[in-house]
Amino acid sequence: MVVEPQSLSSLSAEQLRSALLSMLQAAADKDQELAFKQTLIDKLTHENALLKRMKFAAQSERFNPEQKSLLEDEIEADLAAVATEIDALAQAQTQAPAPPEKQQARRLPLPAQLPRREIHHEPESTTCACGCQMKRVGEDVAEKLDYVPGVFSVERHIRGKWACAKCESIQQAPVQAHVIDKGIPTTGLLAQVLVGKYADHLPLYRQEAIFARAGLAIPRSTLAQWVGTCGVRLQPLVDALRAEILGHRVLHADETPVAMLKPGEGKTHRAYLWAYAPGAFESIKAVVYDFCESRSGEHARRFLGHGTDKAWEGSLTCDDFSGYKALIASGVTEVGCLAHARRKFFDLHAANQSQIAEFALQQFARVYDIEREVKELGTEQRQTVRQQQSRPILDALHEWMTLQRRQVPDGSATAKALNYSLRRWVALTRFVDDGQLPVDNNWIENQIRPIAIGRNNWLFAGSLRAGQRAAAVMSLIQSARMNGHDPYAYLKDVLTRLPTHPNSRIAELMPHRGQSTGT
Repeated sequence: MVVEPQSLSSLSAEQLRSALLSMLQAAADKDQELAFKQTLIDKLTHENALLKRMKFAAQSERFNPEQKSLLEDEIEADLAAVATEIDALAQAQTQAPAPPEKQQARRLPLPAQLPRREIHHEPESTTCACGCQMKRVGEDVAEKLDYVPGVFSVERHIRGKWACAKCESIQQAPVQAHVIDKGIPTTGLLAQVLVGKYADHLPLYRQEAIFARAGLAIPRSTLAQWVGTCGVRLQPLVDALRAEILGHRVLHADETPVAMLKPGEGKTHRAYLWAYAPGAFESIKAVVYDFCESRSGEHARRFLGHGTDKAWEGSLTCDDFSGYKALIASGVTEVGCLAHARRKFFDLHAANQSQIAEFALQQFARVYDIEREVKELGTEQRQTVRQQQSRPILDALHEWMTLQRRQVPDGSATAKALNYSLRRWVALTRFVDDGQLPVDNNWIENQIRPIAIGRNNWLFAGSLRAGQRAAAVMSLIQSARMNGHDPYAYLKDVLTRLPTHPNSRIAELMPHRGQSTGT
């Protein structure tokens, strides 16, 4: 409520009291917002100091050269990411023009032998507002380093200056917004570095060597700074992708271990990369990875919003991991993985040619034959076929398993295989009565497999922030692959459009949106 000073005399006591309370509440809200932002800035500043100490302090002799190189890369990327976040918070808090930049070391010119491509930027019209024809009086040139796999080139962005003699004014095309302000890399080069690190699993010291063979050895510290900044810029897009995934009724979930360094100890401990994707029959193809310090079920609860007023409560396809049990108890519907149940009998048959296992495998095969037939059907048709054909097979299998379990000794491998299916039978067969549910969790296991394969080249994640940055970028890369897009072309397109794209329309850049393919 805004009150003009001259109108105070005309207000009643009740109106004055209401206006005063409104002003006090607005001031309190503003103070609370500023206090929150200052707390966050203090937290990031402390993290920045710790990272610098890790970078410049003596390192443990227990690191081998490759380990030390990977750790330094991640620290550089973390420093760049924290600095970017602090700058954004500081500007949002003060709502004032950015302070003058500190004088930085002069950048060396790009090698003259690299091929150059000139890109001219001129005003849309060279006719002045007064009607005079403007004359070209000069130009500004900015060079950006581009990279097509195996070949460096230089983009020369030439912005002509046009002057009007009558008005004594100068007109010039504005500098194009870039994901790294005043940086030398094009979005093509940034996309190449990200895809190399997170899709091709090439550490930055290897990329440095590859670039050197192409004609320019970019220091890995510079590459790391680019990676850290891009990770911050891409995070809102990953957050939007997560929100859209949580808008679907059926989800898959799985997790895989990843080693993470314990700062200051020179040792690693087991962290986990969790993966979440809409059900195999949902309308979109996407996956979001969540890097966490442990396998605690609290991480799954946090990702799905439990403990908040926006808790997701759909059908979750997962394995028998205890971390999901709290979710099931709080309202999430458990959907079992028939492939896990089948795998128990497959291992049993492979070990001793068990006849019980062989019969069970035959029945599972009949169910999967039906699933292949209904894969392309609509939800209602799929449900009808399952109830008519799969239900009798599963009912007979359950009765057979119950009888067999009474005849095998406790603690035997056969008993364990039977117990797994009998204990989870309701969850394992829930798909029969819901055509939207998948028969198993193979969909998400296929999305996490490339991560597990690439893990052999990681050695470890250098920090929690580095792991979370990797999870974010890999979410976009794998989601682009799922939708048939080239990850390089997709990231290049997104990084080009992101600096000027309205945050309210960030969903337009997600990998499953056709107009954001970059191909």
